[in-house]
Amino acid sequence: MATSPILDEMIRRVVGGDLEAFAEIIRVCQRPVRAWIVSRCPPGGDADDVAQQTFVAAFKRIDDYQIGTDFRAWLFTIARYQLMAECTRLKRMADYHSRYLPHALSQELDRRTEGVAESPTRLTHLRECLQSVESNAREILDLRYGKELPLAEIAERSNRSVAAIKKHLFVLRQKLHDCVEKKFAGEAV
Repeated sequence: MATSPILDEMIRRVVGGDLEAFAEIIRVCQRPVRAWIVSRCPPGGDADDVAQQTFVAAFKRIDDYQIGTDFRAWLFTIARYQLMAECTRLKRMADYHSRYLPHALSQELDRRTEGVAESPTRLTHLRECLQSVESNAREILDLRYGKELPLAEIAERSNRSVAAIKKHLFVLRQKLHDCVEKKFAGEAV
């Protein structure tokens, strides 16, 4: 399928150095190219950036285009390769984060537990404070932090809303924190 004569004329003008002609090409082709990219772009991908890179690459390679052939097909081929590059970038980023995240978490855990290793009383106090919590509240704490269930599942199991579970967990954490702090304050006296 050949490009329209009007589009061919705009391309000739671009090759001749008329930048405004390329702006016209973008206006004509931007919507379908962007729609195609958006429909295929993975979550986390930047479809607008891919579309922009497509037009930049097309501008840089406009001399490679053979006038009289299907310009839109040529442009969509560039878009396809730009989208593949974006997917590769996202995979690299995900791979980096999958390797970096455990390391960062380990470092943060080490930082936060520096004093805990020297003072086992904090954990002892927490265990004592947990014993003073009602059994149904302890069960919710266990579901969230022991079994690591999502809030929605805990809410469903307890016939409460997610918001109610969030608030209940907040109150429980605050009570446990206060209890541990009081026990430490009692030791210091």
